[in-house]
Amino acid sequence: MLTLPRASSALRQSLAATSSLRTSRSTVLPIQRAFAHSKAARDYHIYAQPDEAKGATRPSHKYKFLKEPATVAIVGCPFSGGQGRAGVEHGPNMLISAGLVDQLTSLGWEVHYESQQSFLDIPYNPSPASSPQATGEAKVKSNDGKEDLVQRLPDPDIGRMKKPRLVSAVNEKVAQEVGSIAKKGWLPLTLGGDHSLAMGTIAGTKSKYPDACVIWVDAHADVNTPLTTDSGNLHGCPVSFLLGLDGTDVEPFNKWLSPCLKPEEIVYIGLRDIDAGEKAILKQHGIKAYTMHHVDKYGIGKVVDMALDHVNPDRKKPIHLSFDVDALDPTVAPSTGTPVRGGLSFREGHYITEAVAETGNLVAVDIMEVNPTLLDPRSVEKTVAVGCSLARASLGETLL
Repeated sequence: MLTLPRASSALRQSLAATSSLRTSRSTVLPIQRAFAHSKAARDYHIYAQPDEAKGATRPSHKYKFLKEPATVAIVGCPFSGGQGRAGVEHGPNMLISAGLVDQLTSLGWEVHYESQQSFLDIPYNPSPASSPQATGEAKVKSNDGKEDLVQRLPDPDIGRMKKPRLVSAVNEKVAQEVGSIAKKGWLPLTLGGDHSLAMGTIAGTKSKYPDACVIWVDAHADVNTPLTTDSGNLHGCPVSFLLGLDGTDVEPFNKWLSPCLKPEEIVYIGLRDIDAGEKAILKQHGIKAYTMHHVDKYGIGKVVDMALDHVNPDRKKPIHLSFDVDALDPTVAPSTGTPVRGGLSFREGHYITEAVAETGNLVAVDIMEVNPTLLDPRSVEKTVAVGCSLARASLGETLL
């Protein structure tokens, strides 16, 4: 029997609907919700506060760039347009249903969570034919080919890039949302969704913290350009747009995104599936990358120290942590779209988040590529659980 720490009843019920899988009993923390409804019932706002009777009243670490009281705003972005596999758009809802809001308040954080509707109301975003948004005439098939979708505006390829207008429009909204949260002195926690969203999350962070550095934890470098990508899937290209590499100064992205990241401001941990073109880019621009070879050779503690020394040697810069769950070995996080064997162990992945949290410099976190439609319910439960626990460790959960 699989143990899922702090599993919410909502997650257990959703899994029970499709399987007889039994989960262990666990503590479910109550949540206080304040719903601010607009005229559309689908728009809402959740606000939750820590309760001394149920957990900590402040985080275990001092997050030096954030205002008091420590506040995290969850940006749930149900987006799969940067790649071709359906289901990753359901990741944010599953992480929330697993009790993430309650888990974060128990760590001493005030938590805000907005509805995801603004990310859906985009004319290039295909909607089910039965939905209110389906007012256009452009008919497309869902990624899995099982459903007819309606798209208000067409989104043909530009060069090799697939769904460029949709990816750009969603990321522009994400950048605005993350930037707005950061400027309040809060920490934006973005739940994906595919990793093309980091184009928006990091741009948003940089709008508040121009000197922020990035720790990118992933099996893949995601630094292909529109000129080097073989697949055309833009979840493999966000870093190149942030760096402003050749081929990225292209519409519609250049209407809102300017290069905001320097090669010396990003470091990779966990790489093990790197395209030939990406290897050339990393070497040409002197971008520091610690592959699984380095993790095996030095151990994760040394690798994290070296990574921090490279991008933040005096530990004075803000840190944006972008974590793709496929950095973890598929035995740890199986329900993700591009799994690669030989990845980080459960503890290695969590050590990274714990060590970054200990610096007190963390200002933004991404948890990306949880796909709850892949594999069996047990694998889904395992992946959702690790997504939640990575978020908790980033926000100060410790083993003692």
